[in-house]
Amino acid sequence: MSNALALATVTQALALLIEHNLHPEIDMAVSVETRKPPSDPPTDPTITVFLYQVSHNPSMRNSDLVTRASDGTLLKRPAAAIDLHFLISAYGEEQELVGQRLIGSVVRTLHEIPVLPRELIAEASERPYLAGSDLAESPQKVRFTPTQMDVDETSKLWGMLNNTPYALSVSYQASLVLLDGHQKPAPARPVRQPEVTVVPKVPLEAPLADAPPGPAADAGAGPGPSGAAVSGPVPSAPAEDAATEPVAEPVEEIPKEIPKKAAKKATGGRAAPRKSAAGKESSGGGRSGGRARGRARKAVGGEPGEADRATGAGRSAGTGRTADPSRTDDGGEG
Repeated sequence: MSNALALATVTQALALLIEHNLHPEIDMAVSVETRKPPSDPPTDPTITVFLYQVSHNPSMRNSDLVTRASDGTLLKRPAAAIDLHFLISAYGEEQELVGQRLIGSVVRTLHEIPVLPRELIAEASERPYLAGSDLAESPQKVRFTPTQMDVDETSKLWGMLNNTPYALSVSYQASLVLLDGHQKPAPARPVRQPEVTVVPKVPLEAPLADAPPGPAADAGAGPGPSGAAVSGPVPSAPAEDAATEPVAEPVEEIPKEIPKKAAKKATGGRAAPRKSAAGKESSGGGRSGGRARGRARKAVGGEPGEADRATGAGRSAGTGRTADPSRTDDGGEG
């Protein structure tokens, strides 16, 4: 923080910084002046430091406002954050390129020492017209940054200088300079009695259920999640129809009779065996009955009638019917 003399102090300290760092490249006497470029260019080696613009720093414009207590006592005084824009020009003998040599020395110095040293600020404050400047005590440092200007901006800048011919020059921005007010803030009171207060932890409130749909909820206000009244209708969830039953999916009917072609294809081309009343396969019974008749014929001497009578039980087993001794093979009674 500094007073209103900070702007002039920075300009004077910048001139001292350039003057103290001209050697060893410049081996001639150079006059460093804090003025605007002259309308009559001098022939002697001269460097002019001209503050052509002062602007508020955009990032610090509202960061340090005045602070007062409830009774109006000043607690924190305001500070204006500003940036300084300098135009540094060089003059000299054109045949010996004095101006270019001086500009080269200025650029090298500010690139090597971008922050303004405090000893140079204190030296600049020794001038009679800068007595009382407190910039050296400010914790905020001033940094120089080169400003890029195109031909259009350069022509506008030099056009503001009436009847001043253009000279080789460079532009720099110095930031940040803080300017304090006159009033001094009241010092903070010391702590008289330490007091520690323990606040119990408040449990969180359970959210309230939504009000059921009705005329009161549709027309008026309802309680919110935290218990506060909320204006407007309270949306209600759509009622579900309890009587609605789920619809069963249609079941594909199984045919009762399987076509003959499908049955033959399933059995590999063979006819399905038939079963007797006792649950045995008729084909198996037929084969066993045939073998029994053959053995009976051999036993009775090959007579077909006797063989048939002897094997009546086999035929009845093959056909699944009970043998009747009163009936002959051809169906007549004996």
